[in-house]
Amino acid sequence: GDIVLLAKPVTLTEGDRVTLTTDVPVATDGTSKPEKLLYAVSLPPVHGQTEHINYPGVPISSYRQLDVVAQKVSDVHDNSHGARKESLR
Repeated sequence: GDIVLLAKPVTLTEGDRVTLTTDVPVATDGTSKPEKLLYAVSLPPVHGQTEHINYPGVPISSYRQLDVVAQKVSDVHDNSHGARKESLR
């Protein structure tokens, strides 16, 4: 089926961490099992990383919608001074 992804921008400054919630990325594919959707990080942040909160400091390249609903995924800034805006794709 068709996949719909809604995302809102999130701003991080030096050393900030934001936990992804369904207010930031939320997707649906028209099935009755949205928790099985898998996000793949194809362009990771340059000045930080995406990580599972149970494994801080370890970058991840994918996570599930269920992880977002459970607030288990964070985007972390690496304290770079003068880091420009970037996006997670």
